[in-house]
Amino acid sequence: MRRSVGYGRGLAALASVAALLGTGAVPAQAADAQQLREVLLVGNNWDGTASVVSPDASLTPIGRINVIPDKDLRLAEIYLNPVRLAAFLVIRETAGEGHDQFVDDMYTTPDGSAVVVSRPSFGDVASISLSTGRLNWRFRVDGFRSDHMALSPDGTRVAVSASTGNKVHVLDIRTGREIGNFATGDKPHENVFTSNGQLWNMSIGEVNNDLDEPWMDFLKGDRKITVVNADTLQPIRTIDMRDRLDAAGLGDYSDAVRPAAFSPDESKLYFQVSFFHGFFEYDVTTDRITRTKILPKNPGTSDDRTSMVNDSRHHGLAMQPNGENLCVAGTMDDYATVVNRSSLAQGPLIPASKPYWSTVTGDGTACVISESGADRVTSISFTTGQKIASTTVGDHPQRVRPGNIPAGWTGIG
Repeated sequence: MRRSVGYGRGLAALASVAALLGTGAVPAQAADAQQLREVLLVGNNWDGTASVVSPDASLTPIGRINVIPDKDLRLAEIYLNPVRLAAFLVIRETAGEGHDQFVDDMYTTPDGSAVVVSRPSFGDVASISLSTGRLNWRFRVDGFRSDHMALSPDGTRVAVSASTGNKVHVLDIRTGREIGNFATGDKPHENVFTSNGQLWNMSIGEVNNDLDEPWMDFLKGDRKITVVNADTLQPIRTIDMRDRLDAAGLGDYSDAVRPAAFSPDESKLYFQVSFFHGFFEYDVTTDRITRTKILPKNPGTSDDRTSMVNDSRHHGLAMQPNGENLCVAGTMDDYATVVNRSSLAQGPLIPASKPYWSTVTGDGTACVISESGADRVTSISFTTGQKIASTTVGDHPQRVRPGNIPAGWTGIG
């Protein structure tokens, strides 16, 4: 199994750079479990920071984390390796929309002492101490790009998609040690742990070319859901949504499963797909798509598939904890909305600038979307469907995750 890479390890010629940075490996600082506070973490992908805000609908700013304290060393390594440099530049011009991708996903450790971040352009996962701002450990994924992560129910493991390695790595969140890995379809993306001991991965295939017309769909690669035992990482089943969509008379839709959310009892899976303004309901037991929700188009949004960022028309789906509603981020249509799960009736369309993700406040009363086009996060009431508050964050916020930090913490880096 691959071992995590200590921060000081690397090219000897770069040792002086590391020394100048002053960010050598440090042990995680233990935090008193009785003195933790719940927060929301907002990953600002293009500037390499995570904004920390309160977990309620007010989204009150708390602090900021620099998640690339080792940026100079990482860039020096990349520029000395022609293959890695080529991959780095490709990521910038494709998935990054002309920008480097410094933070995709993040979770805090159980003791609140560190935040663990996937950093796409560096192709790694890194643990940042919340007391010093330095690296605790770093793990290089297979291939060149790390992507979405998932946190195990007990908070001790993270699963990370190696999007060009067609693999998911599962790591010990405290040490960075690889517990194991499993093969996926092309371009693994979303990961979800379930309460019954499974780990689901959704591979989305090739999203960085313009071969987007339905008749060229076969060029998008192997897209499937891979379900494994969360402990052994042995395969349980593979779900090809192409077959399920065709069986439901939905053959014109892409089978690239994007963000997804289970119902509270995990009997239903709700998921978005490439190019589609809406979502599907999938019955896990009967293995079939049972309902389709088509959401309104924004008249100002082009239907040209090549204009949709990374093939996403809508990208962001969150389930209210009681299962009553879903919160949908209509990325290219510039709105978000709450959809009743029983009736599939949508609430007001809340204007938003390229909303890229959706999650839930700590008390479950509101959803939170990241407005990547306006550098802010916004809360929306599950009850009324109306906007509650917005808070300015960093450059191009994407993933928003719950976490726990030491009480009294106000930011680092």
